[in-house]
Amino acid sequence: MPRRPFIAGNWKMNTDAASGVELAKAVASQAAASDGVDVLVAPPFPYLHAIKAAVADTPLLVGSQNVWHEPSGAYTGEVSVGMLADVGCSHAILGHSERRVVLGEDDALINKKVHATLAGGLGVILCVGELLEEREAGDTEKVVETQLTGSLAGVTAEQMTAVTIAYEPVWAIGTGKTATPEQAQEVHAFVRGKMADAYGADVADAVRIQYGGSVKPANAAELLGQPDIDGALVGGASLKAETFLPIIDAA
Repeated sequence: MPRRPFIAGNWKMNTDAASGVELAKAVASQAAASDGVDVLVAPPFPYLHAIKAAVADTPLLVGSQNVWHEPSGAYTGEVSVGMLADVGCSHAILGHSERRVVLGEDDALINKKVHATLAGGLGVILCVGELLEEREAGDTEKVVETQLTGSLAGVTAEQMTAVTIAYEPVWAIGTGKTATPEQAQEVHAFVRGKMADAYGADVADAVRIQYGGSVKPANAAELLGQPDIDGALVGGASLKAETFLPIIDAA
């Protein structure tokens, strides 16, 4: 059975209330016209409520860029799964390289967040990917396997139906460099193989694996045409309708 393409826009620390709502409405109209593709936007926390309200009657999914793994308490500056569910989020992006590299999150912490998110009824977009020096050292598969194993420890085959994996080579995020379709496909196939080893062929065939790393209208169709690339986690190009909508169209 073919996997349904999944295109997600990670807005990171960008937009304001007015521009965010305007952008989300434009994406929602394209999502409504794009039958057979799941589309999600992940705005900054302060705008989640307004944007979810603005697109409530559309198929556009709204997700979070992060979550904390405890349900409540003295965690200044953090947001719980319950809060995200309360404002209508469907997914949380976890393990993004900016949180791994810039903010020091390790696989053990990400694993706690994965379990909390799944237990709270939200889907997970789990990011994995190697640094430039790791790729140049020939360690791509080792790094990706370590991140997958650590981040998904204790996750069951049944829970994997709510997990999407995003392969994001860190050297290609926001740099303008993109893995070639062949490079990306090679790692996606490796990830799917690891899912088969851990969970069996049925789960591996069903799990959606997004590519992230300078996806833009010019390269989207070729990347998304690869057999194991089931969508995209888009950064910079998701901030403007004129660059994000063609990527949805390509899917």
